[in-house]
Amino acid sequence: MTAIDVVSFPRLRARTKGFTLGHPRTVSVHAGGARVLFLRSAGGDDARTGLFVLDLPDGDERAVIEPAADDRLSAAERARRERVRETASGVVSYAADDAGRIVAVVLAGSLHVADVDAGAVRALEVPGTCFDPRPDPTGRHIAYASDGDLRVVAIDGSGDRRLAGGEPETVSWGRAEFAATEEMNRFRGYWWSPDGASLLAARVDEGPVRQRWIADPSHPDQPPTVVRYPSAGTANADVSLWLLTLDGEQREIRWDRDTFPYLGRVSWAAGGDPLLAVVTADQHTVRYAAIDVTDGSTRILSDDTDSAWTELFDGVPIWYDGQLVRIADRDGSRSLWVGDTAITPPELYVRSVEGVTETGIVLSASGLDDPTRVELHHWSAGSLTPAGELSGVESAVTGGGTIVVSSASLGDLGRPTVAHVDGGGRRLIASLGTTPPFVPAVRMLVLGERRLRAGLVLPRDHVRGQRLPVLMDPYGGPHAQRVLASARAWLEPQWLADQGFAVLTIDGRGTPGRDPAWEREIHLDFATAVLEDQVDGLLAAAELEPDLDLSRVAIRGWSFGGYLAALAVLRRPDVFHAGVAGAPVTDWSLYDTFYTERYLGTPQNQPDAYRVSSLLDDAPALSRPLMLIHGLADDNVASAHTLQLSMRLTEAGRPHEVLPLTGVTHMTSQESVAENLLGLQLDFLRRHLTEK
Repeated sequence: MTAIDVVSFPRLRARTKGFTLGHPRTVSVHAGGARVLFLRSAGGDDARTGLFVLDLPDGDERAVIEPAADDRLSAAERARRERVRETASGVVSYAADDAGRIVAVVLAGSLHVADVDAGAVRALEVPGTCFDPRPDPTGRHIAYASDGDLRVVAIDGSGDRRLAGGEPETVSWGRAEFAATEEMNRFRGYWWSPDGASLLAARVDEGPVRQRWIADPSHPDQPPTVVRYPSAGTANADVSLWLLTLDGEQREIRWDRDTFPYLGRVSWAAGGDPLLAVVTADQHTVRYAAIDVTDGSTRILSDDTDSAWTELFDGVPIWYDGQLVRIADRDGSRSLWVGDTAITPPELYVRSVEGVTETGIVLSASGLDDPTRVELHHWSAGSLTPAGELSGVESAVTGGGTIVVSSASLGDLGRPTVAHVDGGGRRLIASLGTTPPFVPAVRMLVLGERRLRAGLVLPRDHVRGQRLPVLMDPYGGPHAQRVLASARAWLEPQWLADQGFAVLTIDGRGTPGRDPAWEREIHLDFATAVLEDQVDGLLAAAELEPDLDLSRVAIRGWSFGGYLAALAVLRRPDVFHAGVAGAPVTDWSLYDTFYTERYLGTPQNQPDAYRVSSLLDDAPALSRPLMLIHGLADDNVASAHTLQLSMRLTEAGRPHEVLPLTGVTHMTSQESVAENLLGLQLDFLRRHLTEK
């Protein structure tokens, strides 16, 4: 191996934020498909991000707001960035009107408005803080959240006023609550009407939610940060939805909130009533309903129910041709439904709806024969056709007759973003990203009776017959798939392999991409099937690759993967000889409601599910080296998880290592920390997986 591989890759990976900087992102399509807005940082190792525009079909890219650093962030904005795992700076979010002419952003803590046609950017003086500003679809007004209020101002800066608010500090308007942003993938708290005359806004009362205090032990002179965190079995925020008009009217939207307390999705587009998706407390039913804005009533369109749990999906609910579009699990398949008809075949696993075009619906899906590929399809008039690049892993945004596709493949380190224009035109949006220093050589495997999908990476200079210690590198939990047909997904595993390991990543039961029954195998038990699949997959991989040395097997992971790593060395020390557990959940009763209760129920109703899934009682059984890593500022998986396990291990006299990260959250976004964490893990693995 070369010196640059050993020394420079962790630094380059940290500096480029995992080789994501410089690539177009946060793309939106406007003006009936004639205009594309997007963000892009100044370079592959420069996190300063700006806003750009591309007019189709023949315009040139141009900057609307030049990339610049911006560290003046409100507490609400810092929390939002943590929830969306945002690590760049400058313009990292924006909202635009339907024409893509008026754009609202927050810079240096202040509201700024860009006129894309005029090329002008100006600040608007507004009272208080400004969070999540959004122009109305007609481009006349901008709404924004501010210190618990929802306010609106004309684009010329006049007429600023409060639409709702002035309540106790636990109440906020127009912001998504923690459970929505962290677990539901709903980051918005208000939605404009198509005519710009009114809004639907969430009113969130966090008064019922228990408080937590996150202290910084390295600065004992500073007070702890207080957060409202709904841990499993405790109260959630009280969330309601209201119609607010620019004329000052307020009208509550009525549904059975006692039965359906979770507000999962809201959409309001031209051509139909607003839609919402609400979820029962036990998450066994998701209800889709249409809203009558004249009186606040709702009309039930569909109830989807499952005895284990139901899911929320991106891109739905929406209308198409006057019918509800949703994704639902039925008869063992995850299908796209228009009205009462499933329009996708059972062998297709639908992941999300990317948008509605003038002629049909664009969706992302995987074939059940190969869940590692995520491809785009266009449904129109009963026919399903490819809509993307057919490369491996794709996503898209749509508008009018334009589809903008971002794609990746196993054979190409490029990350192209292409605008497909109605009529056959094709425009490449330029990338300034850093090209990784090597191409991973990953073998995609299908393992064992359950046909586990896996990727195996060996050192690039590996000589056949040379036995290699094995490093398992899974996530292993719900809503995250590691084994994908994208070369960039295998860069870090390849670098680790080049240090002298065979790196094996397995997606087992509970991970997405297969079918609903596969995901529900973990119902009421996070531990058994998840760990069993890692063991079975390892043994099956060793049958295919004889150079895997099963007498030297380590496992590492972060978040759920950290939980799985600690679980593995605690319960299967006969298989796993060392573990690195980063930010692990060790006691699921400490994790949040919406995620944990979906799979395990509540601690009060399902105590056995929490007992079998917890790591704390396993502490006396530790007989293998274990490194625990945790950011002390983590407000998602609190450091209490690691500290409680460490205390149990100490009480049992079991030696272990703890690496506390001062000032680090769940993201480990600091460049020096991200760089050196790899080296510290590598040192630990080498110490405990030496030749016997």
